[in-house]
This record gives sequence, C-alpha cells and structure tokens, in this order.
Amino acid sequence: MSTAAPTDWHRSTAPQTAQDWIARAAEVAAVLATDAAERDRAGATPYAEVQRLKDAGLVTLLGPTEQGGAGQDWTTAYRVVREVAKGDGSIGQLLGYHYLWFWAARLVGTRDQWQRIEAEATRERWFFGGAVNPRDKDVIVTEDGDDLVFTGRKTFSTGSKVSDVTVLEGVLDGTELHVFAVVPSNSEGLAFHDDWDNIGQRLTESGGATIDGVRTPWSSALGYVDKKFQPRTYNTLNVPTIQLVFVNFYLGIAGGALETAAAYTRTKSRSWLHGGYERAVDEPYVIDIYGDLTAKLWAAEALADAVAAEGQKLHDDPDSVTAQTRGDFEVRVAAIKARATDVSLEIGNRIFEVTGARSTSSAEGLDRFWRNVRTHTLHDPVAYKRREVGRWVLEGELPEPTWYS
Repeated sequence: MSTAAPTDWHRSTAPQTAQDWIARAAEVAAVLATDAAERDRAGATPYAEVQRLKDAGLVTLLGPTEQGGAGQDWTTAYRVVREVAKGDGSIGQLLGYHYLWFWAARLVGTRDQWQRIEAEATRERWFFGGAVNPRDKDVIVTEDGDDLVFTGRKTFSTGSKVSDVTVLEGVLDGTELHVFAVVPSNSEGLAFHDDWDNIGQRLTESGGATIDGVRTPWSSALGYVDKKFQPRTYNTLNVPTIQLVFVNFYLGIAGGALETAAAYTRTKSRSWLHGGYERAVDEPYVIDIYGDLTAKLWAAEALADAVAAEGQKLHDDPDSVTAQTRGDFEVRVAAIKARATDVSLEIGNRIFEVTGARSTSSAEGLDRFWRNVRTHTLHDPVAYKRREVGRWVLEGELPEPTWYS
C-alpha cells in the first residue's frame, strides 16, 4: 500500500479541459512517484492506488458528463496514461487497460448497450479488468435458457483483483462467433490467481483467471440483437487502440526514468575524478546523453500524439470506418509502437551511464523503469510491427485484422 500522503481530489473542483485533466494526472503521478520503488519491491495489490485514480476522477475520464464523467476523448486518455506512468508504470498500465475495457462496450456493443454500461460505470466509478488473452485456448460459451455460461481459463487477466467488473470473451459453442460480456468481478465461478511474478509491471495484477461456469444474461452479449451479432468494421479497432495504450505507458515510463535519473544526477552523482569537473552536471558526456535521450523521447511523443489524433477521427465517426482507413491507422500505430519500444528500452538502460555506480543500489530502484518496459514490450514481437509498416510501404498491403494487428 502507498504510504504517500493522500490528496483530497474528490473534494476539489473537477478539471474542465483536456489540459486540466492531464495536469490532474501529473498530480497523481507525483504522489505515486514518492514511494514507487518501495511499492515495486513489496509487490502488494494496489488497492489504495486504484482508489487514488477514482478519487482523482481519472477512471471516469471517458464517461458521459451527464453521469459525472469528464466526457474526454482518446487523445486525452492517452496523455493521462502517459503522465500516470511517469510516476508508476504499473498503475499507468492498469489505467490504460481500464480505459480500453470501459470502451469495449462502445467498440462491440449496440448503442443501447454501451450507453447503459457507460452510464452505470461512470455513476458507480467502476474499475475495469479483462480476462481476454488470445494466446490461450478459447473460453467456451454455452447457452442455458436466457443465460450464457462462460467456462475456461486465461493465463493473464490484467486488473483482476483491483477491478469492479471484468470483460470476458469466448466462443459460442459449436460456432466461430466470439462473445464479449461485462460481468461483476466477484461473480460466482470467476477466480483470480496470485501467480503474476514477473520482473516488471509487478503491480498490474496480471495473473491468471479461472472462469468456471460464469453466468450472464444473453442480453449482456455485446453487439448481439436477438442472438445475432451486428458486425461493423469499427469492431476491429481494438488492436490499434490498445497498442496506443501500450505506446503511451512505455513513453510515460521512459519519461519518468529520465526525470528520476536527472534528479539523481543533480543531487547525488559524483563527477569522475579524472574528468576535470567538480559537478557531474557539467561533464560533457553526461550533458550529451541527457540531450540525446530527451530528443528521442520528445520525437516519439510527438509521433504518438499525431497518431492518436488520427485515430480519434475514426472514433468520432464509427460508421464511416472502412478497411482502408482502419488499415492505414494500424500501420501508423505499428510504427510508433516500434519506435516507442526502442526509445523506452534505450532510456531505461542508458540512464545508468549518467547516474553512476551508486545509482544501482536497490534502495534507489532505478532498475524498475527498464524492467517495466522490458516486461511489457514482449507482449507481441516488435519485428512484426515493423513488418506491417514495411509491407505497407513496399506493397501498399494493409494489415489483416487479428488479435495482434
């Protein structure tokens, strides 16, 4: 649990503009950063940190204003994720995945479904998790009268124990039809396992889940009308949207690494005894590395923001999304995913060159930045993202919509 002093965000006036919400996220990040290294070592379930996200109003960022939400769009959500990840990469990931699953009803569902879910989720300040891992065997969905019954197991379920509701996905038995539904995380038959024990993103509650006969009404099957799915090309935007979430918490972690390292260099690093400088901040190679890494980060952030703005045009008019516009967007997302991966890994590694040997102390926890990006950037091979871009350049080939493209 965080030991940082609480902030009464829930008692203050809610931010009004996108920039105000990004500033609020920066305030949250500053609180998270005060004991991020300690919490990373402890690995405790981040109940208090998720409550902070609720108190700050960040969990309802995409929610309708008439229900108390901020009514912001994805361009703001991505920036908020980036800011929070500067303070704690795990909490940035949790928030980003929450936004993805909050939006899942709008992605797949009918208008009546997503309006109802978004209204209730905003009023009740639900925190979303998801047990949807396509590398596992499909969860089987069977019919039982007016109910659907989900049965299976997922290796990963980010947000599990800290979530109020969980998005389930499975295949309707005897068909190739996929079914998404939002269920309470305390549903009978839904069990989360404490088996997330990885080197990075330790507080994301990304362990496995057993789904043993979880029941939900047929009416909760997103996008189904009279038990028939109503497809749209917009349904396929799940991958580029979540990949941009990845991009932004990678860049946030990298930004946090640079800020933390710079503070260390200014206050703790010693100049090299043979360098001829009294202060580490005056050594030319130190100055050069900070300049180089900052320039690379700023360039990646600028591309991430540009791609987010391109994607928002598709979100603003879902019925106009075509295979071409969707594919072109995915290529752009693939490009920034590859660039953000390289930049964040480089920054997480090279900060030690400008902080010095003593900065490797476990008490400093500077290694968490590299461990966090190294862990999650293995989500899917970056080489395949570069391939998407290369095939588009050479052949005009659009990525085929899959769970990873």
